[in-house]
Amino acid sequence: MTVKNARALRWQSCASTILAAAAAAVLCGGCSVLDGPVLSPSGPISLAQRDLLFKAVAIMMIVIVPVFVMAAIFTRRYRGTNRKARYTPNFDFYWPLEIIVWGVPAAIIVWLSLHLWHYTYQLDPYKEIDPSVKPLQVQAIAQDWKWLFVYPEQNIAVVNELAMPVNTPVSIAITSDTAMNSLVIPALGGQIYAMAGMQTRLNLLADKTGTFWGRNVQYSGRGFADQQFRTLAQPPADFDAWVEKVKQSRKALDATAYDALAKPSQKVPVTYFSGVEPGLFDKIIAKYSHGDSDRAPHHVNAGTTD
Repeated sequence: MTVKNARALRWQSCASTILAAAAAAVLCGGCSVLDGPVLSPSGPISLAQRDLLFKAVAIMMIVIVPVFVMAAIFTRRYRGTNRKARYTPNFDFYWPLEIIVWGVPAAIIVWLSLHLWHYTYQLDPYKEIDPSVKPLQVQAIAQDWKWLFVYPEQNIAVVNELAMPVNTPVSIAITSDTAMNSLVIPALGGQIYAMAGMQTRLNLLADKTGTFWGRNVQYSGRGFADQQFRTLAQPPADFDAWVEKVKQSRKALDATAYDALAKPSQKVPVTYFSGVEPGLFDKIIAKYSHGDSDRAPHHVNAGTTD
């Protein structure tokens, strides 16, 4: 290859790279990454998760950035047209280089391990956010393909809408009356699984008012894509008004209404229930524990679980 052809090929490569970068910039022009729920947290849990993400990315840049810098330097220095580059085919060992190549990644692994261990306990979803403050109790039940939220202390239930007072801890007990699901509200915290016959728990807190989206992130069938819900973080007075609005509903969630609701359905609108079958959440868990899952898949006995 002649020098002229090599230069032409190099310029073609540069032009292709520039065009690809320009096209990517145009496509991403309407995107606002910083406004995403992960990078714009609305609670202390999601804020701590974002900080951990930033720290992990920053420390890994110590390895990633030099790789790309050296790739550019070596490509230019050892190009075919550079007659000044030294040819050292017998080079195989250099102590300072070995220390850097092995020592830096090892130090990064140790740092990441310690921080991940610390954050794993700090952000335990079962851990109370503030033991001195009584949390709002909510029971979340995954169905095909919707979410049912029961407020046992208020004796109300809501489909595909979760409301909470701002700056108040919320403790969500989670189960499933179908296949395994996974509940997540990215603006407020991480995800946790919902499984039939079992109870998991997620503690959250919203320190900003607003409407945030939550969803199921575990594939569960044809209605999976639309299985999402609104999360309303409201001032305490607005939350109380919301509770009163739900209580005005003429619908009650008794065993018959629950069986009808639990049938597979998609794009279910927000639905309010002003009364709830006593012990409904525990009965849903118990029917799988007692072997009742061999019968009608969503049937809940109106009696006790004993």
